[in-house]
Amino acid sequence: MEFGLWEKYYTEILDDFGFSREGDEESAKLLDEILSVEGCLTLEELREIVSFSDKFIVFGAGPSIKEHIQLLKDEYDLSDYVLVSADGATTAMMEEKVVPDVIATDLDGNLDYILLANMMGANVVIHAHADNIDKIATLIPFFDNILGTTQSQPIGNLYNFGGFTDGDRAEFLAVALGARELILAGMDFGNIVTQYSRPNLATKTAEADDFKKKKLRYADMLTNWIKENEPVELINLVDNK
Repeated sequence: MEFGLWEKYYTEILDDFGFSREGDEESAKLLDEILSVEGCLTLEELREIVSFSDKFIVFGAGPSIKEHIQLLKDEYDLSDYVLVSADGATTAMMEEKVVPDVIATDLDGNLDYILLANMMGANVVIHAHADNIDKIATLIPFFDNILGTTQSQPIGNLYNFGGFTDGDRAEFLAVALGARELILAGMDFGNIVTQYSRPNLATKTAEADDFKKKKLRYADMLTNWIKENEPVELINLVDNK
């Protein structure tokens, strides 16, 4: 999705949630400055890394994630696919001994698992927004093989492929990396959240609050945009029950 089109959705999201564009831009500026010093991947370099396949699986942190991981391990040859985890879904994958090729994160998932996956070869696409500027400032040096993204105007080393939540941003990332087949696992878009998406949750699953429900509605809408507008075959395993 080109930024000119994404900006229309972005403006709506800013207004709907009361987010700060200035805060997003400040976080993006900081991430760009750090990556300029620490080093980072370009889109072309990451495309080359995952060029072994145009078939992708994006893993979300919904309540179906463990069921879908087991299904994929049993019925698919995962080595044929580029595996992209959406932030907290990394934890579920690593628990099942599946290491993602790429992680899309805004650094609010379980960082121990994200760092472990990065150490084991996962490339990390780190997203800057107003609410994670402190993490951007302190955590970036601990990661290797980083590509930076922003939800505001892309600057310097940063990209904006479209997308809002970790899950649908991972989908837009997969499209930007050349996906022609895109399987979604753990992408429920329902009213239940898990400890994988909310590590501080007291129980394994819980009813989503109104804020999270609204985010999931945007994720579902943006997923449908990909399905209708991008040259990719999109399959959500949730729909195949």
